[in-house]
Amino acid sequence: MHGYAKQGAAYGYSGVKGLNLQLAAISTPVSAPVIAQARLRAGNTASAAGAARLVAQAVTTIRRAGVTGQVLARADSAYYGWAFVGAALKADAWFSVTARMTPTVTAAIAGIAEPAWIPIRYPHAVYDHDEDRYVSDAEVAETSFTAFTGRRRSEQVTCRLVVRRVRRLQPRTSDGSVQGELFATYRHHAFITNSTLTTIAADERHRDHAIIEQVIAELKDGPLAHLPSGKYAANAAWTTCAVIAFNLARAAAVAADLATIRWASLRTKIINMAGASPRPAAAWTCTSLTAGPANPAGNASGPSRPARHPCDPLDRQPRRAPSRTRSGRAGQTGSITTPSNKSI
Repeated sequence: MHGYAKQGAAYGYSGVKGLNLQLAAISTPVSAPVIAQARLRAGNTASAAGAARLVAQAVTTIRRAGVTGQVLARADSAYYGWAFVGAALKADAWFSVTARMTPTVTAAIAGIAEPAWIPIRYPHAVYDHDEDRYVSDAEVAETSFTAFTGRRRSEQVTCRLVVRRVRRLQPRTSDGSVQGELFATYRHHAFITNSTLTTIAADERHRDHAIIEQVIAELKDGPLAHLPSGKYAANAAWTTCAVIAFNLARAAAVAADLATIRWASLRTKIINMAGASPRPAAAWTCTSLTAGPANPAGNASGPSRPARHPCDPLDRQPRRAPSRTRSGRAGQTGSITTPSNKSI
């Protein structure tokens, strides 16, 4: 956002002025996501504000949609707290939340024995922005953990701490070669979960939480590229319509057997094609011949004419002259004189 015309616009944690959108998306391993909950917020709203209500409403939406299987609530480290985890537990859902590297978490990671690390290989390379490289392998391990020990005992959660570590690259020497490592160093990514998945499967499922970033990118590439009004309520209504349109488009993709299609392809193959018309609307006329007492066969007197389907295209009808008002010009205010109707 630029200027001061947008109600609610403010500087968020990223230092960018704008509004804040909180989303909850539903997905399965074999289908693209749809949006369960969305709310527009002021730009300086904390990311985790309203987390408990977001989870509760999203799970309710899932159940009303007929889902009876196990629900896994995933989130990044901004939602690492009792509000998100407690709401998931109350809704009988699994949680999988990226852990902040607090002293308690780092101490738990340091206590993992070396033989516990299981080597894994990513199905696709992951780009590491911090080290400016693609990562194709890593190791994963887990340990028992009690989260939120600073809260009351009823809000302390005993769960699994799953950790993925990636070996750091050694710095290059002055001649460009890589120096041999004396001690292997790693970057650690940890999350807490109460799922019963295996360690490797839990890590794979958690990394899939980045699918929400794809949803956000698709919305920014479409209706949320620009919020049209300076009024907060109008922009909130616009956001609601954007979410409805997003979900309807996804439903159309499923009906077209394109459940996992990307948004750009969806627009090209479904939305844009449906909006195209091969002929102008004025070139089509819908008519039918109806049988009556004077014409029981439904045919006009004289030479027979082939029967037409009610919506078969006919030849172009001659254009009528534009209606004229009392002022003498079409389209101006005044009583409009309409031509006499002719039955077809």
